[in-house]
Amino acid sequence: MDGGPGAVYDLIRREVAARANRLWDTAMTLHRDPESAYEEHRAAELLTSELAREGFRVDRGTAGLPTAFTASAGSGRGPRVALLMEYDALPGLGHACGHNLIAAAGLGAALALRAALGDPEGSLLALGTPAEERGGGKATLVEAGAFDGVDAALMMHPGVYSWSWAPLTASSQVRVGFHGRAAHPTGNPTEGIDALGALIQLFNTLGVLDRRLAPGSHIQGIVTDGGRATNIVPEYAEGLFGIRGATTAALEALEGELRRCAEGTAAATGTEVTVERVGGRYEHFRDNPVLSGRFAGHLARAGIQLTEPEPGVYLGSSDMGNVSTGVPAIHPFIAIMDAADGSDHTPRFAAAAASSRGRRVLLAAAEALACTAADVLLRPEVGPRAWAALREKAAAGL
Repeated sequence: MDGGPGAVYDLIRREVAARANRLWDTAMTLHRDPESAYEEHRAAELLTSELAREGFRVDRGTAGLPTAFTASAGSGRGPRVALLMEYDALPGLGHACGHNLIAAAGLGAALALRAALGDPEGSLLALGTPAEERGGGKATLVEAGAFDGVDAALMMHPGVYSWSWAPLTASSQVRVGFHGRAAHPTGNPTEGIDALGALIQLFNTLGVLDRRLAPGSHIQGIVTDGGRATNIVPEYAEGLFGIRGATTAALEALEGELRRCAEGTAAATGTEVTVERVGGRYEHFRDNPVLSGRFAGHLARAGIQLTEPEPGVYLGSSDMGNVSTGVPAIHPFIAIMDAADGSDHTPRFAAAAASSRGRRVLLAAAEALACTAADVLLRPEVGPRAWAALREKAAAGL
């Protein structure tokens, strides 16, 4: 395209502005009709209809997930960029994570970029990513190859901070079961081996361990099976433990610590123990500074300044971490309310996701995402630099 990058950015800005009301209507439709995990059929239909309407080739049911989709445009010869959309809501809280804004921003970026560039050399993908629960989400898409060949995976997330990248920890869930021997606590107490007592001892041991863990790492557990009756020594007891590590390597080390503590407790109490991971694992998010720097620069033109995250503050875990392990990725947070006023996963945040500030963030993010995607598609140096930054971080374990 003639006129250089600045001309492309101007075109994108105009295309986003031309669709502003449609994008906000999309966000508000999702907000009024929140769908929880695996109930996202109406949201997926709404988004794919908008993409098909403007010439994207739409494939539904990506990776066998009924509410996932892949919409594509471009020649397929050249860089490959994916704009990601989330659209699930929280049970009882609606869009208290602001996923209605994520979906509309990704949609707006895809539509505006294709309108500005036509069918570009390379590939422009708009990926619909359903909730992580019950085996869905981006981790499943990664395993199915949906990100194979992608040079940049781009999404934004509303929040209470405006940060250029998201400090997201690695996490997993581990089930620990202790097997003892039932007995009557009065009639034959010496015959019993108390599985619940072993589980309680494990909790105490982990409490000591927790005091020496590095920032960003912790173990939080609940009792899922504590026996059947008060007059029977429990022969089986089970706990479910959520583990987080600031990095994936830290998570793996902590999983090993949990196993050793469980095995030591079993040896001390005469029980037997089983330790198994439940479900998949979230990798820690690996920010790509080449891409996140470009996104922050584009967003600044709309008057929104991003900063580095506050040291020692973590924002939970996300399956976006699994994407960022394999391909260059960004996951900036943009405030739609201030931290002093509350946090996400609250009714107040759900209201912010339908506010005038939410609209402003949606449109600014759509423009910045589209401009960042254009940089990857049109600037030959951006993709290789992003890959080099990813390899450098991976080698350093960051």
